[in-house]
Amino acid sequence: MTADAAPQLSIWAVSDGRAGMRDQALGLAEAVARLRPSAITVKTIAWRAGVGRLPTALNFAPRLTLNPASAIAPPWPQLWIAAGRATLALSSRMRRWSSGRTFVVQTQDPRMDAEAFDLVIPPTHDGLTGANVFPILGAPHRVTAARLAADVARFWPAIEPLPHPRIAMLVGGASKAHDLSSSRAWTLAGDLERCVQETAGSLMLTFSRRTPARARALITERLAPLPGIIWDETGDNPFFAFLGAADAILVTEDSVGMAVQAAATGKPVMIVPMDGGSERFRRFHDDLAACGAARPFAGRLETWSYPPLTETDRAAAEVVRRLEARS
Repeated sequence: MTADAAPQLSIWAVSDGRAGMRDQALGLAEAVARLRPSAITVKTIAWRAGVGRLPTALNFAPRLTLNPASAIAPPWPQLWIAAGRATLALSSRMRRWSSGRTFVVQTQDPRMDAEAFDLVIPPTHDGLTGANVFPILGAPHRVTAARLAADVARFWPAIEPLPHPRIAMLVGGASKAHDLSSSRAWTLAGDLERCVQETAGSLMLTFSRRTPARARALITERLAPLPGIIWDETGDNPFFAFLGAADAILVTEDSVGMAVQAAATGKPVMIVPMDGGSERFRRFHDDLAACGAARPFAGRLETWSYPPLTETDRAAAEVVRRLEARS
């Protein structure tokens, strides 16, 4: 059946609303919609006080313990795409609730029996395997050439005067495996300062909500005099515009999501060291390096080329293939 002839597919993209989780579910839903006519509904869930912290197995009546504004109720979609631990109590029951009519997709490693879902899409560096498991490099996201071009156009008056090379710097922060101490932040700022000055280029920098306040202040203080833009979280987020306009992209090593979005551009991606680390993240960075997308940042800009990563589209094609095989 061709995409034009296929009936419209109803899709729910479900998460707890955090940007990283929302963009995984919505990005995969949008990629499916590029293959099949679809109506996407974004669902943001919230639990009544304390329930969200319970292990999934102990949330015995998830529809009763949801905040009513979550609006998880029939009629059920044909395709349920969910991301994040907060969705597991719902995702693992959706096939039963829908009498098997809803195809259930969970991104990331759910850390429970994958047979509770129709398809699990984890990152390759987690090592999860199984008949209904389809690993991809990193995680689904919303980066497409069209979205980048549209956002560059929106922010063009601010970006157009910036001299080349334009260096996008995506700064993360504290997590289970990493941290950004004041000393590390100051070193990072110094390395960026030298790169911009030596290349006579410019800087486009965004922080994560996880960036420690002191690190943010130190980086901003040192880099504010340089040609460029440091987003201060007022107005629209220029994240996609920075990716689209950059000649090179630097990403702190704590974020899988930002790195794979950067690698979807086909531009040089350099991984910036932080405090801490883990074997899991080392495997991820090795995977990025193996496909030619990323290299460690050693204090200077490098240039190279590679085919942009299209893992979200590859995952979407697998979802559609399995949906059509079942129908």
